[in-house]
Amino acid sequence: MEKRRVVVTGVGAVTPLGNDVETTWKGIISGLSGIGPLTRLNADEYPAKVAAEVKDFDPELFMERKDARKMDRFTQYAVASAIMAVKDAKLEITDENSHRVGVWIGSGIGGMETFENQYEIFLKRGYKRVSPFFVPMLIPDMATGQVSITLGARGFNSCTVTACATGTNSIGDAFKVIQRGDADVMVTGGAEAPITKMSVAGFCANTALSTNPDPQTASRPFDKNRDGFVIGEGAGIVILEELEHALARGATIYAEIVGYGSTGDAYHITAPAPGGEGGARAMKIAIADAGLTPADIDYINAHGTSTDYNDKFETLAVKEVFGEHAYKLAMSSTKSMTGHLLGAAGGVEAIFTVLAMTDSILPPTINYQTPDPECDLDYVPNQARQMEIKAAMSNSLGFGGHNATIVFKKYQ
Repeated sequence: MEKRRVVVTGVGAVTPLGNDVETTWKGIISGLSGIGPLTRLNADEYPAKVAAEVKDFDPELFMERKDARKMDRFTQYAVASAIMAVKDAKLEITDENSHRVGVWIGSGIGGMETFENQYEIFLKRGYKRVSPFFVPMLIPDMATGQVSITLGARGFNSCTVTACATGTNSIGDAFKVIQRGDADVMVTGGAEAPITKMSVAGFCANTALSTNPDPQTASRPFDKNRDGFVIGEGAGIVILEELEHALARGATIYAEIVGYGSTGDAYHITAPAPGGEGGARAMKIAIADAGLTPADIDYINAHGTSTDYNDKFETLAVKEVFGEHAYKLAMSSTKSMTGHLLGAAGGVEAIFTVLAMTDSILPPTINYQTPDPECDLDYVPNQARQMEIKAAMSNSLGFGGHNATIVFKKYQ
């Protein structure tokens, strides 16, 4: 069966750097940080003092107040981002085409804030006072469900939950839905709102979060003095579209998505496999699926969490896949500016990857001050760099041993 070509025609995002793609992207290429003091919780109760919080987000710009009250924050972010992405794509969803427009949006944790709030109500006042919307607000697939309802998209509908690989797995799987002919358009990405009491407590308990109290330097991927990731929140949604469908309606094309690889470590619940073996296989599969060679890749948007194991093993995996070319390509971690959006990371980072190609600019890895001998590649330190990018990939690696890679190239 001939594979159908798939392109990116729209983008939408809510991030710690801004509540739209334009503001966020300006911040990224300017090397600005969206990380600040932890304000949503009492920082005195946690060793982690900073977070990448979404600021001044008003859900009522995108939905009725009564609808917003029935959604957890992660779903609000997803709906807002999807509406912006569809508008950016100038896509009209009608009764005639809605059955060919699908939604695939994932979340690593789902409605954790809703769970915590409703559990407190349950303890104090009993089950009768628990909201009837508790379960629909909690479950991770409700971002996909609410986006589908809001847009009237009646096609292929699914949700991925693969921890920090969620957003990239979602986009990769949605790409395959279109490629094999099961949809013409997919609204896809990830959404997350994990800055809650128990989420932060859990990540602090397993020592994953940075305890650096300085918001400007806490997230420092690949730097020798990195000490953990900074928790973030938001959503990133892309519109994927079958090429001929996009051309027929005169859509603007950002890039073509050409490859997807997904693997499991089968090793450990939180630590990556030695040498980043699983991540290396995901990259190899994605490059082969794209019909490219390692030497064709100009840029990698790294998972780059600012944790000791991830950054070291992702570097090793890149060396395994690319050999000598690993020292010629550019690789940066935009988590140095956004923090780690967990299940939403792959969504926003896919957007950064295609915009880097569109604008011929490499996003920087900020806060890179002290080189680590074990991380010795070109991480585009501290400042963006102009460069033509013909092919690029985005990596996401998650707890449970999930590895996902997607490959984009310039549309021709």
